[in-house]
Amino acid sequence: MGESLKEVVSNLPGSPGVYRFKDSHDTIIYVGKAVNLKSRVSSYFNASADHSPKVRAMVRHIVSIEHIVVGDERDALLLENNLIKELQPRYNILLKDSKTYPWIAITNEPFPRIISTRQKERSKADYYGPYASVGVQRTLLQLIHSLFPIRTCKLNLSEANIKKGKYAVCLKYHMGQCRGGCVGKESEMEYREWVLAAREILKGNFKQAILRLESQMKEEALKLNFEAAEQIKRKIIALEDYRSRSVVVSNYLGNLDVVTIVYHDEATYSNYLKVVDGSVVGCYTFELRGQLGEAEDELMSYALSQLDLRAPEIVVSHYPTLDYIDEQIESRCFVPQRGDKVRLVELSQKNCKFYRLEKLKNIEKKDPEKRIERVMLAMQKELNLKSEPRHIECFDNSNLGGEFAVAACVVFKDGKPSKRDYRHFNIKTVVGANDFASMKEVVGRRYSRLLDEGKELPQLVVIDGGKGQLGAAFEAIDELGLSERIKVVGLAKRMEELYFVGDPVPHYFDKKGETLRILMHLRDEAHRFGITFHRNKRSKKIKDDFASK
Repeated sequence: MGESLKEVVSNLPGSPGVYRFKDSHDTIIYVGKAVNLKSRVSSYFNASADHSPKVRAMVRHIVSIEHIVVGDERDALLLENNLIKELQPRYNILLKDSKTYPWIAITNEPFPRIISTRQKERSKADYYGPYASVGVQRTLLQLIHSLFPIRTCKLNLSEANIKKGKYAVCLKYHMGQCRGGCVGKESEMEYREWVLAAREILKGNFKQAILRLESQMKEEALKLNFEAAEQIKRKIIALEDYRSRSVVVSNYLGNLDVVTIVYHDEATYSNYLKVVDGSVVGCYTFELRGQLGEAEDELMSYALSQLDLRAPEIVVSHYPTLDYIDEQIESRCFVPQRGDKVRLVELSQKNCKFYRLEKLKNIEKKDPEKRIERVMLAMQKELNLKSEPRHIECFDNSNLGGEFAVAACVVFKDGKPSKRDYRHFNIKTVVGANDFASMKEVVGRRYSRLLDEGKELPQLVVIDGGKGQLGAAFEAIDELGLSERIKVVGLAKRMEELYFVGDPVPHYFDKKGETLRILMHLRDEAHRFGITFHRNKRSKKIKDDFASK
């Protein structure tokens, strides 16, 4: 594998999605799906893996890799299906049009039926789905037929045929699963009320159905009919599983172009999704570089001008201006407020964000100082510091019932541990288990010594604990006249909440954000370093006592 491919693979996200391999002619030769894009694509280039001759031949032709991030594994499966049919890559097993995903159809006929199908003829039925799993589709169909008395026969129940008395009731009628519309025992208007209720479930509006099933499940459990309760529970699970309907393939979207932008300080990123007959068949992300602080509507206009947009409707994340585009394109633009089109916009913007992250990873691998600058600037902004926290220190206390009381100070420089600057402390002036007084003693000793020796002071001090420990540490720093030079924050373990001096309300930072991750690393390192010293001191005392006996 070449260096360029190694970089692409190493920067792939660990998210569900679809990947595309291209050869030297820029032709897509393979489309695949993955629960974890990075792990799956990496496996193709594993020299120790036992690949088939076909895979080995394909890997030799891979020159570039593209990917599309989606919401979950089901969307990845559906999108893979779309792209294989659209692109017909050389190394894929090609799919036949008639054998794709299963749908549920409500037929357009007197006394409509609700059936399973893989073929769509819009004039004959309304379609719901698709379903990546046939099992989910079948369970949902069974659920609808168990909830509502909807017929399964294929009889032509026209008004004339019913009046002629051509039909007789079947076993389903005697089992209570049909109301006998074929013999006039139920009017078509009454029957369509059941169909309307089933249609709401298929649209995803099934809150009432779930409440009704939960009530039935509890009743059966109270009667000790546990098998019946378990069957009802499976129906509830099936409904919950259907709750997140896919937008990668949808019966409601038609032909669309989706264009979004994600604005950042350093650059703006735009993503284009092509939707044909309700199916996403193309994805392209690119970068826009503004020159004079352009507004988002101007950037959207420029993004639209770079694309060949032919669909009758263009779904956008921001309304454009007419600076770069003509009125014909502008009149087709639409910013959705709800439904599947909003979810398409979210999917498109998600791909923008991942594209940006991959570019940043690539830049930072080549120039590690770039990452440090970015992280330090982010921490300065989020923690409201006067300068970048290039030097951070963290304190933690350890004791056992007030005995063997010790403390630890760990030091991070440029966001990384500086282990040669770590320090241990024996608590000297505090008797018993007084965490607040111990914290004040240690912090005071640490910074009075740094002042005496003329050494560098940290921009940020992190205290392992809540408001009490933070207050004690700040008191020691304030008494040394350093409160304007050193910012002090407390990091509590329970909910990873941050406390600031003078603010009794805890602050919650993004747990995936780099600021909180660095602070948690600091706190955990201080705890590890301190508890190790505490245990060593305790063990030494036990050995000394044993030796003296």
